[in-house]
Amino acid sequence: MGKVVCPWALITNFVTDAFIGYGVPEEEAKICTDVLLESDRRGIESHGCNRFKPIYLDRIKAGIQNPVTNFEIIKETPATAVVDGHDGMGQVIGFKSMKMAIDKAKQYGLGMVAVRNSCHYGIAGYYATMAAKEGCIGITGTNARPSVAPTFGVEGMFGTNPLTIGIPTDEEFDFVIDCATSITQNGKIEYYERIKEDVHPGTIIGRDGQPIEGDAGAALKKIRQGEAALVTLGGIGEALGGYKGYGYAMVIELLSAILQDGSYGKDLDGKDENGTIRPYGLGHFFIAIDTGHFLGEELARKKAGEIIRSVRNSQKAPGCDRIYTAGEKEWDVWQQRKDSGVPINESVQKEIIEIRDELGLTQYTFPWE
Repeated sequence: MGKVVCPWALITNFVTDAFIGYGVPEEEAKICTDVLLESDRRGIESHGCNRFKPIYLDRIKAGIQNPVTNFEIIKETPATAVVDGHDGMGQVIGFKSMKMAIDKAKQYGLGMVAVRNSCHYGIAGYYATMAAKEGCIGITGTNARPSVAPTFGVEGMFGTNPLTIGIPTDEEFDFVIDCATSITQNGKIEYYERIKEDVHPGTIIGRDGQPIEGDAGAALKKIRQGEAALVTLGGIGEALGGYKGYGYAMVIELLSAILQDGSYGKDLDGKDENGTIRPYGLGHFFIAIDTGHFLGEELARKKAGEIIRSVRNSQKAPGCDRIYTAGEKEWDVWQQRKDSGVPINESVQKEIIEIRDELGLTQYTFPWE
């Protein structure tokens, strides 16, 4: 696939300088970079450097995302807050919102922040991990552009809507489950297109109710044109529990809109009635629960560790030598990559060179040159 490993220090400095070059203030650029590269540190390449240019820089250039974030608190109580992000950088909005939720939880036991008018905030697991590192249970979710069909439907009515939870443990990594409520997500289809991999059967449904297979680029185009939609967890219909994924997706849609009077559904498609692009106006929510307000962080971490170890030590299926718990595979990837760098595919290599040349960042030379 033509991947080349780029050292962490090099890619970190470059991405930060590129964000700054596009108008993001330095401290906020560092936050955006940290969230972006956390995806690659965990092996979630669909949401890391792969999305740097098309999801963030291109949207700033198009005028539908503001590089300087106006983080406005609309309403606040001791344990809650409503924030308007004014179409700023989603990573900055997410970081500040979860930090606010954690601070409230440390004082009152629980904290929740609801956000409207935000943009793509990167991997949701970043924010759940922020809470877990502070001894809190962290929960976050976000709505997204409509590309997922409800059970018995074929039209994209809501987003991939991840439900993400982080729980502190006594191990080297915390328990963090970070996944979409659809079988796959737009970012994964975009990634398949880049690496020339076909879409996986049963993950996309056409307007005729039949599964879409084959070329990822063609499938992505159909989704964008409303001719196809992603399928919720459980698959097409109810036989394998598709209604469960649909139900959880709707929970995230509701929590991302009703508390903050935010946009939802088709209003998140990034276009007005004339087809002109506009800000996405996404909604998020962030919840922190401080374990110290119950029986203490130490006990909570120990008990969580005991539980996940009991599961991992249970009987394995024939031919399988390991059972994983959430966050473990990502930790393993980081152990493999921490001393080397991030693997970057050919199409992203070209984008990075284009950005460097556009911004005149001539101090950077990359391994693939």
